[in-house]
Amino acid sequence: MAQKKYLQARLTQFLREDKIQLWKPPYTAENKEAGLELKDLAKKYSDKLDCCENEVEKMIEEIRCKAIERGAGNENYKTKGIATIEVFLPPRLGKDRKNLLETRLHITGRELRSRIAETFGFQENYIKIVINKKQLQLGETLQGQGVTHNVKAMVLELKQSEEDARRAFQVEEEEQSEAEQKERRIQRTKRGLEILAERAEMVVDPETTLYLDIANQTGRSLKIPPAEKKALMLAMGYHEKGRAFLKRREYGIALPCLLDADKYFCQCCHELLDTVDNYAVLQLDIVWCYLRLEQLECLDDAERKLSLAQTCFRTCYGENHQRLVHIKGNCGKEKVLFLRLYLLQGIRNFHSGHGEEARDCLHKARQLFRELSIDPAKVHSLLQLGFTAQEARLGLRACEGDVDHAAAHITSRREELAQIRKEEKEKKRRRLESISQLRGVGCSAAAARAALHQAGGSLEQAFKILLSNPALWGLNDPRSDHNLESPSQESVDQLVYMGFEAPAAEAALRFFRGNVQLAAQTLVLSGGSLPPGLQPAAASPSPSPSPSPSPSPSTSPTDSAGTPSTSTDEDMETEAVNEILEDIPEHEEDYLDSTLEDEELLIAEYLSYVDGLRTAARSA
Repeated sequence: MAQKKYLQARLTQFLREDKIQLWKPPYTAENKEAGLELKDLAKKYSDKLDCCENEVEKMIEEIRCKAIERGAGNENYKTKGIATIEVFLPPRLGKDRKNLLETRLHITGRELRSRIAETFGFQENYIKIVINKKQLQLGETLQGQGVTHNVKAMVLELKQSEEDARRAFQVEEEEQSEAEQKERRIQRTKRGLEILAERAEMVVDPETTLYLDIANQTGRSLKIPPAEKKALMLAMGYHEKGRAFLKRREYGIALPCLLDADKYFCQCCHELLDTVDNYAVLQLDIVWCYLRLEQLECLDDAERKLSLAQTCFRTCYGENHQRLVHIKGNCGKEKVLFLRLYLLQGIRNFHSGHGEEARDCLHKARQLFRELSIDPAKVHSLLQLGFTAQEARLGLRACEGDVDHAAAHITSRREELAQIRKEEKEKKRRRLESISQLRGVGCSAAAARAALHQAGGSLEQAFKILLSNPALWGLNDPRSDHNLESPSQESVDQLVYMGFEAPAAEAALRFFRGNVQLAAQTLVLSGGSLPPGLQPAAASPSPSPSPSPSPSPSTSPTDSAGTPSTSTDEDMETEAVNEILEDIPEHEEDYLDSTLEDEELLIAEYLSYVDGLRTAARSA
């Protein structure tokens, strides 16, 4: 099958170069039947392809029929406005995976999904559609999403359809339950990342609240402008979640996460993307997912993504990896990324009919594989020294297989990470001390955190911010009713003795949590009463909190992430956040660690294709 695709791609190139239009005379008669001249073409191109004449004639006829079909579709679209969509079905459906579907473009994504499900025998709620490198939005029209005539659509199946009637009812129920669970996991992923991204913009207590931070290659936190941080946080979060699904070989769930990551990365400025390799790695992961879903041939952007990844690596690492070596001291571990890049480029070139280019890329991949292959005995030696298997693999690749150098490298890296953890722990300790000192003057922990955040961690500056912004004192800690406590009569009497009215004195003391000095200072500055912005809500009965409207939980997958009922909001959010954090690696080396088993098999498979093309073509 792979050789046939290659030969078809080569034949299409020859026809294009010779400007042969198979859908026109003399190759196609008025009744759309094949002309006799096809045999002459078959004879001509069989020599170029080194393939038997009958096989070439069959391929030419197949290309001719598709061209006529496409021409009819173009005419139909031009005269009636009915577009044709090429629908690529999941691999399990076998050979006829590419099918045509006619539709008008003013319908919604949901209507298209329903038509695909009905036409090809899927359950509607258990498929996702990818068009133009994006997940189809169900509530928007096709035209509004850039869907055009002759566009390619890929169907991702969360559950196999129930066309096999012989399956037992119990197995059927298990499959449905599994599909529902997959959909819930996707929605829970989205919700968890949204929560963590929101916390990145808030002032949270790292001791009590889980949140995400962005670090450089060494593990130290990066300062990023707020406008960029949320998009980058969501992009990296979706990417890591997608990678977690990739490791578990759950490609149908991984691809939507990776495409969402691509969407958010595109919201970041080019300057930021040019300084990190995450965006390049994402492109490789998306194309790897295409390959594993056996949909590489139907996505035109695979070649573009690989080219983008190569350019990004060159920008981030330097032309000869000099920038990478300067930062990290070596480039051994990152060679894994180039191995996958060359492998994917080789496979893509092969499916495009570029045999020589495919061979060159695959030989590069094989050479890198040999360099990165590790002697199990050396790994065992490092394990005996107390290092982990991952540390052993990464250390040996960084040090070109030298066990002694690898041991020193791993030890150095451990010390570096320990120093970073120590610095972070000290940073947290100083922050907690500063919060404690600020609370000593009567403000809440929330107000102290907010002031420190504005002051960039400076305690002295935080004091000034609190004194010059009385509104900060109104910030409350979650679940705290401290601001509702009545001030002592003694404090009220003190302010009354100074000449303030008792209601104003009580309101000021309530607002400043009993701090007589701050209450008096504010009343003096505002002419004896609290400023309007600091007025308590006591003038009218305090409204009881009401939950925002949310959709009811459903037992089947929904079209968008819904919020569960309020009684389980906190539990569900905690579950979503914890699931995200479980899949995010502690250190950036985690995504560079690979046993290369899949790569080894694919290199061998595709090299056998390109090296044996002549023999395979003759035997065909």
